[in-house]
Amino acid sequence: MPVFQLPSDVLRVGEPTPFALRDKTGCLLIPRGTMVASEAQRQALAARDLYVDEQDGEALRRAIAGKLDAMVRQNALIGLIAKARPDPVDVINGKVAGQRLSDPVGAWSSLQLRLSAVLHDPNQPDFEARVTRVQAGLLDLLVSDTDTALLLLVHGATQEYHDYSVRHAMLVAVVCELVARHIPAWSAELRPSLSCAALTMNVTMTQLQNLLATQDTPITPPQLAQIEQHGKKGASLMRSNGVTDELWLGAVEHHHDMPPGPLANLPIARQLARLIQRADIFAARLSPRKKRQAMAATAAAKAVYLDEFQKPDEAGSAIIKAIGLYPPGCLVRLKSGEVAVVLRRGKKATEPVVANVISAAGTAVGEPALRNTALAQHAVVGGVAAHEAKVRLNLDRLIKLT
Repeated sequence: MPVFQLPSDVLRVGEPTPFALRDKTGCLLIPRGTMVASEAQRQALAARDLYVDEQDGEALRRAIAGKLDAMVRQNALIGLIAKARPDPVDVINGKVAGQRLSDPVGAWSSLQLRLSAVLHDPNQPDFEARVTRVQAGLLDLLVSDTDTALLLLVHGATQEYHDYSVRHAMLVAVVCELVARHIPAWSAELRPSLSCAALTMNVTMTQLQNLLATQDTPITPPQLAQIEQHGKKGASLMRSNGVTDELWLGAVEHHHDMPPGPLANLPIARQLARLIQRADIFAARLSPRKKRQAMAATAAAKAVYLDEFQKPDEAGSAIIKAIGLYPPGCLVRLKSGEVAVVLRRGKKATEPVVANVISAAGTAVGEPALRNTALAQHAVVGGVAAHEAKVRLNLDRLIKLT
């Protein structure tokens, strides 16, 4: 039953609807995540009395309360406080000031919808602004809860073919952002260029990448030509669409052709490209294809730790240090014989926070419980690929365990 009227200024052009929109009787008018494609559409929606259900109404009330609290602490004028509305991005992300996300699964799904709209139609005149808004939203979600971000993105990478290209880009962008924070020679000003490049690295082959994920026949010569040219063509497309950030463009152009070696020997744009290249490999190894199975996280980590000459790779090593040998979202086997999902990184790389999902007898666990991997009986003994443990995870329930 609808209980809360939606303020019309929550809707923004180029953004998905943050909630399912209903009429006074509760009938669904617009599903959650529907893109508001034009100003005319926004005005048509704003002209109607729109309502949200009880659960979404509570999230909206919390968002408005958070906005008011922030304005009071900033000594805003009373008139402005009276007119306060939550920022639409905050509503979409489920953000309440100073708290963990109320709906992280929904927040990341909404961000995926936004990025998908950008990458499937890159010839929009405001392409750069749309990408940077997605990048800012990704950073907000990541700052709110880094381990939950990894949990959702890594788990998602191991499970689905649907919209592979967009989900893959999000995971690569998150990995690159986390790694960049741990490279002393890189200033904070480089990170937006890096994450925007990661989000758009495959901008000219989004549809092809989705097709290849489900294709069970060999790559055709035209497909191979598109793959080989997509870095250069991507940079060219974005330059023609108004992107002027040369670090962003250079990282996209060279993210598939950077040789191994010390990063310091490379121009900065190519340093960024090398990191994207290695993060790309890591994320791809985690993901299944129609014609091949996904690797366990430990095998994916090995694939990036060693370079093309089977020597330790600087960028690959930085990835393992940043996200852990057993990143959140991956499956591991415990000494007890149980299979567990990693929920958070631990103080030690070999002691992540986990919850059991398959018993030692091989049956699915109805109520997952935390296991202390610092104890001998629950120590992690190796990674488990998704196809080796067929189990559906209730991500909302698992997130609440921590």
